[in-house]
Amino acid sequence: MPFATLDDLDLKDRRILVRVDINVPMKDGKVTDRTRMEAIRPTVREIAEKGGLPILLAHFGRPKGQPNPDMTLGRLIEPLSEVLGLPVQYAPDCIGPMAGTAADRLMPGNVLLLENTRFHPGEETNDPDFAKELASIADAYVNDAFSAAHRAHASTEGVAHLLPSAAGRLMQAELEALEKALGDPERPVVAVVGGAKVSTKLDLLGNLIAKVDKIVIGGGMANTFLAAQGKPVGKSLCEHDLADTAREIMAKAEAAGCELILPVDIVTAHEFAANAPSATYAADACPDDAMILDAGPETVERVCAAFDEAKTLVWNGPLGAFEIEPFNTATDQAALRAASLTEAGRLLSVAGGGDTVAALNNSGAAEKFTYVSTAGGAFLEWLEGKTLPGVAALERD
Repeated sequence: MPFATLDDLDLKDRRILVRVDINVPMKDGKVTDRTRMEAIRPTVREIAEKGGLPILLAHFGRPKGQPNPDMTLGRLIEPLSEVLGLPVQYAPDCIGPMAGTAADRLMPGNVLLLENTRFHPGEETNDPDFAKELASIADAYVNDAFSAAHRAHASTEGVAHLLPSAAGRLMQAELEALEKALGDPERPVVAVVGGAKVSTKLDLLGNLIAKVDKIVIGGGMANTFLAAQGKPVGKSLCEHDLADTAREIMAKAEAAGCELILPVDIVTAHEFAANAPSATYAADACPDDAMILDAGPETVERVCAAFDEAKTLVWNGPLGAFEIEPFNTATDQAALRAASLTEAGRLLSVAGGGDTVAALNNSGAAEKFTYVSTAGGAFLEWLEGKTLPGVAALERD
């Protein structure tokens, strides 16, 4: 996918509109996790260091097209300045005279933060006139918000057609990692697909079957496949109404030469609680009054063996109820094996999705993966093979 980067833009003395994701968690008016702010630092600082004037566009929450004091970006000035190591100016609107005046007064070495784009209905409707107003105060546009690239909004898609445009360093890293993982991967390729429900991963499974060599199916969705094979799942989370769909997926995988790795043993408990008494059974022997909460040790061995043979790994979703011990065991052990192989230079590992990031952080494996995406919905849609409007708008002819 050919797209421009910061290397292709003339930045010096030019006002650069930068779409970022600083939709950070807050409690009692304080930012509780600065990860997203830290992620945009390389792009913003590079623009400033090369003589450009960074003007940040961002959303916060879901204000539904109306100003909302609880969702103002004004609260982020101090923490953002601390993270960037640069003075941050603020405009109480993202369009109109206040935005224009603030942009005119922006000095080299400073950053301008515009107010929440979603305070205007034209943002989410991708209104052409709203996009023109956003673009009017800048000389070029940089998108560094892959996490919002699946939305065709004015600040993520519309503006890109009105100004010289490029991907920021965070967006660039994400796109390059995903291209290596699924665009032109080194084989064999293994995918881990977990999560609660098959229904939320149908498009993903359909796309991956044609692209990877093996798919590890874990989490609650594995129960649906076990049930579709006629195996008892007791009181486990299971979409029994999708049994036919699960069987169709298994048939398609077999026809495509893609091996599905399902649990061969399971860890069960009678209650969903931390440190609940648990037992391990063969995958066809779940007690009627128990629920499956994790994959068993034999399954973990099979998963790790698949990793050992692989060259590329794509991971989306945990293998069990990783949030509570001891049902994090399968996810942790598999993640640590993938991390070890990556560290040894034997595996390219790319992971993403909210639960996935949390699970990998939990296990201590995340920092050793080749790339861990925090993009959530955009990462999932990319894996599903969908076109992301914010990415497509950056493509060169």
